[in-house]
Amino acid sequence: MLDVRVVFDAGAARDGALPGLAQLTSAMLTEGAGIADVDAIARHFEGLGANIDTDSYRDMAIVSLRTLSDAQYRDPALTLFYDVVAQPTFPVSSLERLRQQMLLGLQQEKQSPGALAQKAFFQGLYPDLPYGIPPNGTEDSLTRITADDLRRFHEQYYVAANMVIAMIGDIDRTQAELIALQLDSQLPKGRAAPTLASAQPLAEAREEHLEFPSSQTHIMVGGIGVKRGDPDWFALSVGNEILGAGGFSSRLTQIIRQDNGLAYSVYSHFIPMASEGPFLINLQTRNDQTQQALTLLNQTLQDFVENGPTEEELEAAKRHILGSFPLQTASNSNIVDYLGMIGFYQLPLNYLDTYIHNIEQVDAKAIRRAFQRVVQPKALFTVTAGQQAAAGE
Repeated sequence: MLDVRVVFDAGAARDGALPGLAQLTSAMLTEGAGIADVDAIARHFEGLGANIDTDSYRDMAIVSLRTLSDAQYRDPALTLFYDVVAQPTFPVSSLERLRQQMLLGLQQEKQSPGALAQKAFFQGLYPDLPYGIPPNGTEDSLTRITADDLRRFHEQYYVAANMVIAMIGDIDRTQAELIALQLDSQLPKGRAAPTLASAQPLAEAREEHLEFPSSQTHIMVGGIGVKRGDPDWFALSVGNEILGAGGFSSRLTQIIRQDNGLAYSVYSHFIPMASEGPFLINLQTRNDQTQQALTLLNQTLQDFVENGPTEEELEAAKRHILGSFPLQTASNSNIVDYLGMIGFYQLPLNYLDTYIHNIEQVDAKAIRRAFQRVVQPKALFTVTAGQQAAAGE
């Protein structure tokens, strides 16, 4: 098998005045390319035992191919893959269908307090940066996007200077270089997308409540985190495993769920991106328990930032991370995902080779220092979506 990932700096952060443009452009790539329409593309890949996917995120757009490595299947699959990436036709009929699907998704989103809280969190945390733009667009922007807008976006961002190619499979280096060269030659050289501005931490705590007719309140608490490649990433990652990413063994789960029964699950996350991504904690609780849950959440976070983990917590977290790492790199698909990330964020080429060593080197002092640098417990953004408890409840 051969897995190919082509990654462009063409995510929602590049939407500009038309939120949803990156996501629509990505989705439209397989709707028509070269002389092939959507049905011909699907039949061609299926007949070759190949699979093509497109994905769009805040930072990036990804086009992926999985094909048999035998040349009689690989070469025709790659030929159409190049067309999909470089020569999409953006048929109007497909645009209208996908537009309606995305508009329907926005209507469904209005019925989800969790989705509404997440959107408000990103908009509030990044009021002046494109990470605050909803990747799935707005009703107004989706209605206004035209096929010409898609073409202009593609011409600007789907270019060789804005691209990373990752491959893994039964090919040699010469064959891999030829594949990369062929795709590069079919795209205009273009320019790399400009570097995103840095996000500024909050100066003080802020709160936003979204009234929603539900029995549960969705809570998101967080602030500005770190970029990919941050020198403290491994300390933050191990510390986050202890704080809230480690399932039932995490502090937040122990205190909020197991000791007090306030939520079924609670998680903390660092989401590093090209600019500073968020640090956040999310949970759901009964409306009348919202304030109690928030109090315990903030107390737990404050204590962790001030004092760091115990040695027992540290060793357990390392064992779990190191034990799960082989599973995260067990398939070609897993590895090519990592390779695309390494290339896109310009991480060290030995990132995977040194991962275990870097985790093993983390100590409690490094975690405490990293969290104190990045996380400001007194200046977090809190979003709640649910029904506020009446006075006296």
